[in-house]
Amino acid sequence: MSKKNDFLKGAAILGLAGIVVKFLGMFFRIPLGNIIGDEGMSYYQSAYPIYNYLLVISTAGIPTAIAKIVSEKRAVGDYYGAKRVLRVSFILLAIIGACTSTIIIFGAPWLVKVVKNEPALRSVMAIGPALFFVSLMSVFRGYFQGTQNMAPYGISQVVEQFFRVIFGLGLAIFFLDRGVEFAAAGGTLGATIGAFFGFLVILFMYIRYSKKNPVVDSGNFELEKSNEIVKRILKIAIPITLGASIMPIMSLIDLGIIMRRLIEIGFVEEANNLYGQLSGYANTIVNLPQVITAAVQISIVPAIAHLAIKNEQNELEKTMDTGVRLSLLLGLPCGIGVVTLAKEIMLLLYPLQPETALGAGAILQFSGFGIIFLSIFQITTGIIQGLGKPILPARNLGLSAVVKVILNYTLVGIPSLNIRGAAIATVCAFAIAAVLNIITLMKLSGYKPNFKHVVVKPVISVLVMAVLVKGAYMVSSMVFGNSISTLFGVFVGVVGYLLMIILTGALNDEDLSFIPGGKYLGRIKNKLVRK
Repeated sequence: MSKKNDFLKGAAILGLAGIVVKFLGMFFRIPLGNIIGDEGMSYYQSAYPIYNYLLVISTAGIPTAIAKIVSEKRAVGDYYGAKRVLRVSFILLAIIGACTSTIIIFGAPWLVKVVKNEPALRSVMAIGPALFFVSLMSVFRGYFQGTQNMAPYGISQVVEQFFRVIFGLGLAIFFLDRGVEFAAAGGTLGATIGAFFGFLVILFMYIRYSKKNPVVDSGNFELEKSNEIVKRILKIAIPITLGASIMPIMSLIDLGIIMRRLIEIGFVEEANNLYGQLSGYANTIVNLPQVITAAVQISIVPAIAHLAIKNEQNELEKTMDTGVRLSLLLGLPCGIGVVTLAKEIMLLLYPLQPETALGAGAILQFSGFGIIFLSIFQITTGIIQGLGKPILPARNLGLSAVVKVILNYTLVGIPSLNIRGAAIATVCAFAIAAVLNIITLMKLSGYKPNFKHVVVKPVISVLVMAVLVKGAYMVSSMVFGNSISTLFGVFVGVVGYLLMIILTGALNDEDLSFIPGGKYLGRIKNKLVRK
């Protein structure tokens, strides 16, 4: 059970780091949203689809390829070869990072004209240098991921976000007197500063790790040439990068389609504000649970690769089953919880802009369902990548992206739906991608999920949770205001859901033994079952 143990511990470490990162991000995004408003958030967010696309080219596939190759080499005892993979990939990503940073800095004037948001120019330019430091940082993250030592990965994430928040918010406030364009650019510059400090920290941790774990020669293994390593990395990385680049490309297309369609149906003055509500407010909440599911995805790739190369079939099937169950156990409560209290959550987070909060809440009531399908897609993608078939999730996402473009154009053009049409289109796209991934996994590995255990039990648990959440909010709101009532509803939902997945057996004794605090939850379960 060691690899499953490593996988779950790694996921827990990254999940905890991700939660800290997101909470730090909320201390940044929420004040920033309250200070610069819809218009400023539109400039701020316009930089990110462009940045994210080039970031995908720099970092999406190569770190996963590094992790997979390092895991495979370590599985057979070739520790020197694993370190050579890191050295070669460092040079490769330094070149790629420098190129993408140059493109975004000098191509910014053209890029903002294409998306019809020229005031976002400074925001786009300010975020450009971040690509170089993130590229270098991702090399070490990929290496540590391959060793299934997730602590340096998580620590670097927290450090990066901490400095991003401090400098981003500070610079946004500092430049506010010069206008929201400059304030938004100050916010994006924080990403560059955070990436620089994140890189320094993980570099320092690697140096310490290397001193404690010296490897001086290749032993009995044949020394792999640098060009052969690059070919192996690119063979894995290119399909992953193509798949990962689909959504950023779609975000760029979305930006153009949504803004144009809103203007065409008469929302000329409101177009920027509505797009800001979708991208800067509602989507921020939708992206929050991804820190946990992304942690599971990152952790499961080397675990699956290790078991597959050693042909440990029984352990491999158990790890796959755990991953699929986790996708629902995590995605369902987050998605249904957000949908249940969508407007209340937005009012809690943005009390200074109630109209914007209510508008974003109406969007969130639709887009929240996407959390469920995105969780399934992310984790099953990690499993399929670990099995050595990275092109298949990319194909599935590509098909869903085509549907998303068609639905976006159609639904946003309906005046009664307007911006909410974009949210519905995204949910449909994620649903198609998730279903296709499950079918792919079943065909590829012969995996057959236990429908009752994997689906029925979590669904029953989350339905009970939703009733408890809504009931707790309604009762509390008779006495308290929205903020306290929302927090109380969330608390009741978390406790209720935990109890339900334990009582129904959706989370079993074996699962509990591998997660932090599992023994304590196991004792609670035994007491409840006895009663």
